[in-house]
Amino acid sequence: MSEAAQAFYLAVKLVMSLDADLMEIVLLSLKVSLTAVAVACIIGLPLGALLGMGQFPGRRILISVNNALMGLPPVVVGLAVYLMLSRSGPFGVFGLLYTPAAMIIAQTLLVVPIVAALSRQTIEDLNAEYDEYLRSLGLGIVGRLKTLLWDGRASLATAAIAGLGRAIAEVGAVIIVGGNIDHVTRVMTTAIALETSKGELALALALGLILVTIALALNAAVEVLRAGTERKLHAGA
Repeated sequence: MSEAAQAFYLAVKLVMSLDADLMEIVLLSLKVSLTAVAVACIIGLPLGALLGMGQFPGRRILISVNNALMGLPPVVVGLAVYLMLSRSGPFGVFGLLYTPAAMIIAQTLLVVPIVAALSRQTIEDLNAEYDEYLRSLGLGIVGRLKTLLWDGRASLATAAIAGLGRAIAEVGAVIIVGGNIDHVTRVMTTAIALETSKGELALALALGLILVTIALALNAAVEVLRAGTERKLHAGA
């Protein structure tokens, strides 16, 4: 059996046996990324709604800035968070550097622009489509926003899933602020990089298989939500 085939066999064996170290890394990855996405949605959805519905000076500039932030290199975000959380930084007193909290902050900053941009487009489109109807109901800004958020919930869920995909696959920012410390801040992407550099291909492949499975599941969820939205639109037509 070749080295690659043997490594793949051991990787599958690790996954099937629910190896303790493997599961610890996977669970920490999910905990960090899901928390980051939840916080990003709390920030990004209202921001996206404001940009989608609001009419105020500088709106187009804010939209352009948010779109630009979507392409911000993760290592730059990691460096910025590192400087903020280091001992000499403004938040160094909290001792968050090299903790899961620091990784959550970094991932949140990466995901917020994605959630805000996708939700802005959704809310803007719905607001234009239902403008006359909502006016006829005499809804205020809060009532209008609630209606649009509920009606666009499938598309907004897609935005959250897209953010989760970005967060869980991130390596540059989290390795800077987390340090890839065993049993503390080691997540799937950083563990894959470390184990590959050490030549421990079995664990790296096992984590890779799980990461790919999660990515496929996220894409499947997006397609299901998209199909459901299209069926709803066709039914309404």
